[in-house]
Amino acid sequence: MEQRTTRLTVLIDPRKKEVFEHLCAREDQTPSQVVRRLIRDYIEQRLGRPWQPGESLEELRGQWPAPPAQPDPADEGR
Repeated sequence: MEQRTTRLTVLIDPRKKEVFEHLCAREDQTPSQVVRRLIRDYIEQRLGRPWQPGESLEELRGQWPAPPAQPDPADEGR
């Protein structure tokens, strides 16, 4: 079972927060549940495989592909 002992503070627009909380409530989910799911989905998308609870960063190092190359600003306009 995952331990939920770390806090993540996110600053967002109050109107966006209000809409987010309303939509979560309509789906009978807490905002924390939705954010945890979004984070897990993000991790799994980047790893290219399902997340295994308990995996540490040290175990994951080198398992995901390098981020896509960013375009060189000097090349713009050519």
